[in-house]
Amino acid sequence: MIIKRFTIELGASDKTSAITLISVSSTADTSAVSNQLMNLNGVKVVYEITGQYDIAAIIAAPAIADINKCIDDVRKIEGVSDTDTVIILKTMR
Repeated sequence: MIIKRFTIELGASDKTSAITLISVSSTADTSAVSNQLMNLNGVKVVYEITGQYDIAAIIAAPAIADINKCIDDVRKIEGVSDTDTVIILKTMR
């Protein structure tokens, strides 16, 4: 048997990441907002948290413009009252 053709296809890597902290209005269902967040393109992980904010979402995308688009989509979700986003500059492993 001889291998005549060999190809490796790599998917686009997510080079930019952000953490978005989200406040949910007191009349909204936090779990419903979390479920809607998971359906957005770019949202990788959603955490329901305690403290000043109700949800933390990890967003990853190829470029800052894509991160910004995702944040705009987050703000359009009914029940989201405020967001605070930080761009991740460096990941330590």
